[in-house]
Amino acid sequence: MNIGFIGLGNIGGKLASSLARSGYSLKVLDLNPDATQVLLDLGASSAMSPKEIAQSSEIIITCLPSPSVSSEVMEAKDGVLTFLSPGSLWIEMSTTDEAEVKRLSKMVANKASSSLDCPVSGGCHRASTGNISIFVGGERSDFDRAFPLLQSMGKSILHTGPLGSASILKAVTNYLASVNLAALGEALMTSCCAGIDLGVAYDAIRISSGNSFVHETESQVILNGSRNINFTLDLVVKDMSLFQAVADKVGVPLEIAPLLLSMFKDGELRYGSREWSPNIVRRLEDACGVKLSSPGFPSEIFDSEDESVGVEISSSRV
Repeated sequence: MNIGFIGLGNIGGKLASSLARSGYSLKVLDLNPDATQVLLDLGASSAMSPKEIAQSSEIIITCLPSPSVSSEVMEAKDGVLTFLSPGSLWIEMSTTDEAEVKRLSKMVANKASSSLDCPVSGGCHRASTGNISIFVGGERSDFDRAFPLLQSMGKSILHTGPLGSASILKAVTNYLASVNLAALGEALMTSCCAGIDLGVAYDAIRISSGNSFVHETESQVILNGSRNINFTLDLVVKDMSLFQAVADKVGVPLEIAPLLLSMFKDGELRYGSREWSPNIVRRLEDACGVKLSSPGFPSEIFDSEDESVGVEISSSRV
């Protein structure tokens, strides 16, 4: 099976590396030669264009920074769509817009091929070890075809329903993570200003009903001071905007999300689009004149679990 992988960023490079380590025949494409070299060292070959990927691959995976970039890669003159062979499978692993993935999938279908939207969740540290979660929207037959590849890239794999459903759920879960990040900043700052040791505050939250995945990861790099979670403020704004668009489309009058989006947009203006997303706490640090830090916390988060073969997660309703 020949696989083409376009987009070797913070997440894409790690997903592609999992495929390469699993022994798949892999051709990769990225604008960053250093990211490409990592995959070449693992046995992959490089492509010069999306055209080359499409012509040489039965399965084409894209993992790109925005819906507009995905559209460009698919629709450009030398893009994937023009050179897609019948029977191919396009797997969109970018965090994208439901309407956009459906629009592009119709063009893929016109080429007698099929599509899945497969965004991932769980952070770069879990992508590194193949233990990230993968949402999969699309036909069951396409899910079954892609499943061996998904098993190599992720640990918990959930078939979410029809095409586009995975992209909606990724927007939902990213929204919740952003809410938690902002709330944790307020919780830690309030604890600090009330005279609580921040290491103790971290543990109190961790062993209580206030705990979360975001606390166990992002609070640590906040308190270390590195703020490095391999995710930036502009990506939070993009993801929050995708969630707002879903809610607007179905007529849900959100109250928390618009406020949260304005907070992250303000952080982006103050500190730059490529600032690490946990540095949204700088808005509170600036306002209070207090730096949130505590000794003993790591500068980056690493997954301590061994790499394992992924499994399909059954719905709790069954």
